[in-house]
Amino acid sequence: MQITVETIVSAPVEKVWDFWTKPEHIINWCHASDDWHTPYADNDLQKGGKFKTTMAAKNGSFSFDFEGIYTNVIAHKLIEYVLADGRKVHIRFEPLGNGTQITETFEAETENPAEMQQNGWQAILNNFKKHAELNS
Repeated sequence: MQITVETIVSAPVEKVWDFWTKPEHIINWCHASDDWHTPYADNDLQKGGKFKTTMAAKNGSFSFDFEGIYTNVIAHKLIEYVLADGRKVHIRFEPLGNGTQITETFEAETENPAEMQQNGWQAILNNFKKHAELNS
């Protein structure tokens, strides 16, 4: 099963790409709620390159690494990767006037309901939008 989340960011695609891919920005937006944070991010953005982002509860009760290997990267247009658990993710960046549409499609995992997964990924995407627009 595939799930899609999307948003439109009021920033040019070049800036959106930098905010999405540079670790110094990833640590500021890659979490689903305000009681979580991202203490670590590493990103080798190229085909065969690896990424790793640590998401953690601010109270220290739980953390996990979100990691995978890039299978396709087309600057300012497309990112595809395979997560450590084998699921595939496809992210498209499309310029829209003064903004950028981001469409992210991922294979659902089987432990949590699809709606919960969609809500979590959408919350992270919403945090990204907020970060990108505040810093553009």
